[in-house]
Amino acid sequence: MEIRCVYTEGNQNVIQEAVDRLPSAGGTVIVPRGNWKSGAIHLKSNVKLYLEEGCVIHFSSCMEDYLPPVFTRWEGVECYNYSPLIYAADCENVTICGTGVLDGAGSAWWHWKKLQQNAADRLIRAESQGIVVEERVFATREDALRPSFIQFINCKHVTLEDFTIEDGPQWTIHPVYCEDVVVRGVTVNTKGPNTDGCNPDSCRKVLIEDCTFDTGDDCIAINSGMNEDGWRVGRPCEQIEVKNCRFIGGHAAVAIGSGMSGGICDIRIHDCVVRGTERGIRIKSMRGRGGYVKRINVERMQMDEIEKEAIEVSMNYGSSTAVPVSQKAPEFSEIRFAHIRGNHAAVGVSLCGLPESPLRKLTLEDVVIDAEDPLREEYVEKQNTFSRGSCAYERLTFRRFGANLRKVDTHKHEEEESTSADTLQRDFQLRGRSLLRGNEEGRMEDGFGVAGLNTGRY
Repeated sequence: MEIRCVYTEGNQNVIQEAVDRLPSAGGTVIVPRGNWKSGAIHLKSNVKLYLEEGCVIHFSSCMEDYLPPVFTRWEGVECYNYSPLIYAADCENVTICGTGVLDGAGSAWWHWKKLQQNAADRLIRAESQGIVVEERVFATREDALRPSFIQFINCKHVTLEDFTIEDGPQWTIHPVYCEDVVVRGVTVNTKGPNTDGCNPDSCRKVLIEDCTFDTGDDCIAINSGMNEDGWRVGRPCEQIEVKNCRFIGGHAAVAIGSGMSGGICDIRIHDCVVRGTERGIRIKSMRGRGGYVKRINVERMQMDEIEKEAIEVSMNYGSSTAVPVSQKAPEFSEIRFAHIRGNHAAVGVSLCGLPESPLRKLTLEDVVIDAEDPLREEYVEKQNTFSRGSCAYERLTFRRFGANLRKVDTHKHEEEESTSADTLQRDFQLRGRSLLRGNEEGRMEDGFGVAGLNTGRY
């Protein structure tokens, strides 16, 4: 069954009324070309919302249009809050498609970032004190938390395709506890605070492909719950694939964490182009999160004009809304970066574990980045021999804006000639680390394992 929306002056519930008229078997709601006003839209199983070319849905900025409160997850913690602008719970086979535009009236919401701090603090206290979810009720002017733009919670077989999203209140595409999600050909343009592009949250089997992101926070952020609430729910985010996407503005192109208390694993990010973001790939957490990040594979990425780190893996993240109350350390392992190219980054690679939980089984393979500061590392589990151990650096090359760092090292100019050869000829020191018998054994005195040194790169 198809229902074509008919514009009615002064009625901003036209789209929701069309959804409600569909039979239990579902159907398609078509939103024609033109400007439409809407409050919250709640979808149901077997429903397709089709946005025709030239269609623009302008969502209300009046918070009363997003009541009553609905069950949601807000920055990794379950609660009841204002409805997301588009919402579906416990549904299957839900689709939003077409080449229209969703306008979230973001500027009307963004000032809440400061106003909502008391509510955010109360939510975090409720989490740490074990207050049941049904009693964590917000959605008042005094306890105002910004809602997500599009949220599907506990849904299966979700498809989002071809439309454009502009300026939502906070997180833009936010699937929670979902399975089999496809986000394809979507363009996200959001400039406000915390307006991440796509946030798979304790989901399984998510594909994000052929999308373009220009956001006010992380373009893609993969999470699985925060602190005690993440441990209680205990649902990892797993089997996520990001491919053929363009990232042209935002904090990180792809972030993993910091809300990873439920665990994150089996993530593949490949064949993407990043330009002009603050960071490229950022895996982040902090002491107190617990959880794990493992089996992460990032390959064939082009990252240019990166303001800070092109690659960052850090357990020392310090900008979280929810500050942990425990000291439970996260675990990072089996993380691989391969065939990465980058031009003009402030920092090439930054690696930071914790004394009690160093980074383990990390591989950097065929990574070539022009960077002012090539490599930072702290608490990375060291490799003891050439062929064994946790961390392997294979064919890793840093250039300082066009000059291969093997050729020019500002601290050891006298070694420039010997380190410029294709095969290392003798011992030398770079960034304070001594490489001994590089052309024979490939072992660093400081414990950093280096593979493939006969190529003369590291």
